[in-house]
Amino acid sequence: MNIHLDEDIFEVVKNETKTVEVRVNDEKRRKLQVGDKITFLKRPDDIEKIDAVIERLSYYDNFKSLVDNYTIEEIYLKGYTKEYFLDLLKRFYSDEEVEKYGVVAIKFKKI
Repeated sequence: MNIHLDEDIFEVVKNETKTVEVRVNDEKRRKLQVGDKITFLKRPDDIEKIDAVIERLSYYDNFKSLVDNYTIEEIYLKGYTKEYFLDLLKRFYSDEEVEKYGVVAIKFKKI
C-alpha cells in the first residue's frame, strides 16, 4: 500500500520520529494487516520513498479518542498541538466518513 506524504511529514517518518500514521478506516485501510508492507512516497513527485512494515493496528471511534493515546510527535510534528492536528484532519475527512468508518492508527517501523 502506498501512502503519499507532504515533505515535512515525510522527513519525520524518515528520521523515525513519527511512527504512527492516522487515517479513516475505510475499505482500503480495512484490508491492512500486521506485517504488511507500506511505502511512504514524498509529494509532489513521489520519487523518494520509505518502506515500512505495520507493527500494530489500533481502531477508534473518532480522531479525538485516537489522538488521546499518542504523543503529537508519534502522529504528526513536534511543536504543534493535538487540537491543531484534529482541526487539520477535518480538512481531509468529513464527520460523516469518521462516523461511518471509524479511524485507525497504523503503527509502523521503517525497514
